Amino acid sequence: MNRKKDIIRSIEKIAGKYSAYEVFTDWIRCCALSISNSCQLIHNQVWMEREQMYKDTMLKYTLEERKKFSEMFNMLAETLEDDITDVLGQIYMEAGMGSKAAGQFFTPFHLSELCAALSVKVDEDGKCNMNEPSCGGGGMIIATAAVLKQKGINYQKVMNVVAQDLDWKGVYMCYLQLSLLGIKAVCVQGDTLMNPYDPLRTGKEHILYTPAKMGVLL
Repeated sequence: MNRKKDIIRSIEKIAGKYSAYEVFTDWIRCCALSISNSCQLIHNQVWMEREQMYKDTMLKYTLEERKKFSEMFNMLAETLEDDITDVLGQIYMEAGMGSKAAGQFFTPFHLSELCAALSVKVDEDGKCNMNEPSCGGGGMIIATAAVLKQKGINYQKVMNVVAQDLDWKGVYMCYLQLSLLGIKAVCVQGDTLMNPYDPLRTGKEHILYTPAKMGVLL
């Protein structure tokens, strides 16, 4: 079931004291941090900082609004289960937030899907490795998963992704959607040109591992 419009209405209903853009940003941050911390068994410094960030963000909202955040998460999960598409990118643009956030816009999914159809390939080892240097909400990665599924290939088994973006919002969006789709991915915040992801050097505070990457069922 496509609950995209229901999510947009929920964001608009919560908005008032905060803009729809801020509500959306807080929601995806809390969802991403909740998934990440629930999958991490070792409660280290990064875990504690993320837990505090989650709590601080949630304290901005009433109990009813927090419940609405949970409902919106369930709506997102339902939508992605029904259709592999860039739901969050579409919500961002359709809710009119694209013109308000430092000129950030998300590629229409049908274009991402066309690009993926022209370029996707599985190597001799049966793997589809991707390195997305400016991932945004993960549209190209999700499009690749959709194309693989159309070809009868289990994208959850063959895909292995590194997704990096300078903007934390894009990282959270990408991480949230890839987590719900069961894609193995390392999502990284940072400047890809100046500080490309290096598993030995990139600070853990800049990295989010999807549950599938950690071997956890969501």
